[in-house]
Amino acid sequence: MISLFDRLARPLLRTLDPETAHALALHALKLAPVPSPAPDDEKLGVQAFGLAFPNPVGLAAGFDKNAEVTDALLRLGFGFVEAGGVTPKPQPGNPRPRLFRLDADEGVINRFGFNSEGLEAVARRLAARAGIPGIVGINLGSNKDAVDRAADYVACIEALAPHVGFLTVNISSPNTAGLRDLQQASALDDLLARVIDARERAAIGNKPRPLLLKIAPDLTLGDLDDVVGLARRHRIDGMIVGNTTVTRPNLRDSAQAKQQGGLSGRPLFPLSTRMLAETYVRAEGAFPLIGVGGVDSGAAAFAKIKAGASLIQLYSGLIFRGVGLIGAIKKDLLDFLRVGRLDQLADAVGRDAAAVTAEPWPG
Repeated sequence: MISLFDRLARPLLRTLDPETAHALALHALKLAPVPSPAPDDEKLGVQAFGLAFPNPVGLAAGFDKNAEVTDALLRLGFGFVEAGGVTPKPQPGNPRPRLFRLDADEGVINRFGFNSEGLEAVARRLAARAGIPGIVGINLGSNKDAVDRAADYVACIEALAPHVGFLTVNISSPNTAGLRDLQQASALDDLLARVIDARERAAIGNKPRPLLLKIAPDLTLGDLDDVVGLARRHRIDGMIVGNTTVTRPNLRDSAQAKQQGGLSGRPLFPLSTRMLAETYVRAEGAFPLIGVGGVDSGAAAFAKIKAGASLIQLYSGLIFRGVGLIGAIKKDLLDFLRVGRLDQLADAVGRDAAAVTAEPWPG
């Protein structure tokens, strides 16, 4: 039923302001009787961060910012859902318009600026799903007016760790002034020490929640050396590579390309995949990676896996391909495994990473 609704409604939604269309999609998921999906093929299962994922296809943060429809999204067939980003205090984010479709490029530019209902509302919703199966993570942000940004992440961890499968420290949104400065070595060292300590204090039954770090694809390789080195030293459980980009690589929609904000979707794929491979070779197996940025097909998902991702996430691809994309990717991944005579996805992780890092830098 949801697939039929998606096919019928998507042309209408595309005629609306993008943020209005997004709000209607959330509302539909609250009301639609989405049935549970068929069990995934065991070959798609992934073990990462101490968690067992039924399949590697996750929903990236940004779609369900306030954890309103996490279980409906899982029933669409995702292997996991990342809600958020959430900030400690409610904040409206940047003024509208702040979301732009680049139809000619199958890309999206956003400058939301962490619009969030705040910790209390999100914690209440996540606590209400206690005992419901399915892996739900939460993306953590910082309030725009925060004096001590690390304290914001600590507050989020303390409040939300009991209610989620994993936590993501997002220091890579380009839409909150100064946030990406936390990727610099001195600031990141202090931040990681404090969030790891908070994670340990919030452990349930001596089992701390996995803590991931989400980085920008716009880092220099020198900065990436520092980030990965600090992540390894502080024993971060994993990294997400990467967030949106402030670059504008060869876009055809020249009018929308002038909008400020982070670019996602198909135009981000080459850069984000290159940074994924660069991260993989630096991590040297210390922790798993989630690859995100431009995943809109099974081939794109498998390329991410071969570049170093144990799991992948998508969001913008849904705008242009619809919810049928989820099942299509899983089917294609099984086909790739069969053709490659591989028993599991883990056998393909990182096999092309070195080759990707040797290619010319994506333009």
